[in-house]
Amino acid sequence: MGDGPEVAEQLLEGIIPDELYRAYRVLLEERGCSSKRVPETLGPAEVVTALLDRGMALEAPEPGEAPRLIPTPPHLALQAVLAEMNQRLSGEHERFLAGHRRLIDYVPAPSTGESEQDKSRGLIQVVTEPEEITRLSGVLVNAARRDWLTLENYVTDRPIDDTMVIAPPPALRSGVRCRTIYESRFAEHPVVAENIAGAAELGEESRLLAGIGMKMKLVDASVALLPLGPTGMTGAVVVRSPVIVGALREYFELLWERATPIGAVRPDNPLSEDLRAVLELLAQGADDDAIARRLKISTTTVRRRFSLIREELGAASRFAAGAAAVRRGWIQ
Repeated sequence: MGDGPEVAEQLLEGIIPDELYRAYRVLLEERGCSSKRVPETLGPAEVVTALLDRGMALEAPEPGEAPRLIPTPPHLALQAVLAEMNQRLSGEHERFLAGHRRLIDYVPAPSTGESEQDKSRGLIQVVTEPEEITRLSGVLVNAARRDWLTLENYVTDRPIDDTMVIAPPPALRSGVRCRTIYESRFAEHPVVAENIAGAAELGEESRLLAGIGMKMKLVDASVALLPLGPTGMTGAVVVRSPVIVGALREYFELLWERATPIGAVRPDNPLSEDLRAVLELLAQGADDDAIARRLKISTTTVRRRFSLIREELGAASRFAAGAAAVRRGWIQ
């Protein structure tokens, strides 16, 4: 078996951290390195420690000389790395299972002998204390790992003022995709604008929509926090039912499709008159030839215009384009 840099590239590149891979490759090219030259040749001490801990290198004593760091052949290095990785992942898996067991113990799964009321316990939780609602909101945003979705209509029990400046959610700092739809009529308020700008600087995706019916917070595809009253502070419902949370996620995506990205300057219907004419006939079920005859254009032109319509709507088919146009209010 080969043991040169080419084999190392084939077996190890992309499997181990780049800094570690570069040090190991240098060690291979140099066919080892005196411990005296390790810092200048391989880099920081922690890199050398990582090579030794993973079994990718070993120290070989030399009579009358400082020990020499020599590389393990690439196939043995990969074997050692995989063994170390497997051990680490096994530990992570055990912690993962332990966490799930604790969650199950905390929110017991319904059994077949339970009443319908008992089955719903844990899936729906009603909270009426404002302090607890605030605490739960913080817990949920910290629990987000993939998505944090919010509907915010700024319905409050007092006027909007400087005390309502909200710090961006922690999820924005942890690589979670955060999306918020704001009530458009409040977007120009200085406090609201400050909140939106602060979140946007950290990566939040924001859109505006008129007439948002309620507040909502949704974590990944697992938990939602819904208000029982207009402000959300007189009572709230924590929903863990997969069916209901899934439906709420679909509801959010429908609103997101209709909403306007903040900063976008576009008319309600950005299509030209020619494209609108094609879209309206498509919505009526006319085929390409019928549209061409009605508009006195070629079938090729119809198809080209339809491609532009699909691109504008982000739709993959006629049906999807029609549905998207109806959602946006472009056609009735």
